[in-house]
Amino acid sequence: MTDEGCSDVTSALKSNPSHLRELDLSWNKLGDSGVKNLSDLLMNPQFKLEKLHLYGCSFTEKQSLILTSALKSNPSHLRELNLSENNLGNTGVKQLCAVLKDSHCKLERLRLIYCYMTDEGCSDVTSALKSNPSHLRELDLSRNKLGDSGVKNLSDILMNPQFKLEKLHLWSCSITEEQSLILTSALKSNPSHLRDLDLSENKLGNTGVKHLCAVLKDSHCKLERLRSVTFTYKNQNA
Repeated sequence: MTDEGCSDVTSALKSNPSHLRELDLSWNKLGDSGVKNLSDLLMNPQFKLEKLHLYGCSFTEKQSLILTSALKSNPSHLRELNLSENNLGNTGVKQLCAVLKDSHCKLERLRLIYCYMTDEGCSDVTSALKSNPSHLRELDLSRNKLGDSGVKNLSDILMNPQFKLEKLHLWSCSITEEQSLILTSALKSNPSHLRDLDLSENKLGNTGVKHLCAVLKDSHCKLERLRSVTFTYKNQNA
């Protein structure tokens, strides 16, 4: 769709918002008017959307700020959010963090693949998740550089018994051997909920692999899918 087409669709939804539960506009350029219409929808208390997929919609930093501000005003219904391959920018990330911290936010699946986040942005997101950890079941931060603070925050969450994450995807996150040691140690302390783990294209090193093996050996580990640098494992009973 063109910008005009996206604007027409989002404008039409504004006139009859109460039934829609899932919206996927991925790989369409929304443009300013499409973002504005969608934001108006998200702020409407009648609009009880549960799944929003906006993968690769070419948001500008300004547009992502408008969108995340709208999510902030009415966060309680959304369960699944995909903003992958959009340039959220620092301001968009900060607004998104405000959504994640909100006690009314019940988000279960969050995908932020390749959102051009800096180390600081990843740190902000993982820090925000620490304050409201109980609902999230799937987290994908692939192709963003977590940095030391992002890894530390994520590890703190993974060690939290309230955090019952089932899917964690960290493909190509520039994780160093030292950082992988911190991360796999955290997984080792609370392994029972995780079902799907992707650590592909990161430098686990010998120490990280040894800690990962300790997780896999643990009788509490129920992992069904594991993607790593050199192999992919799938539980045939999954």
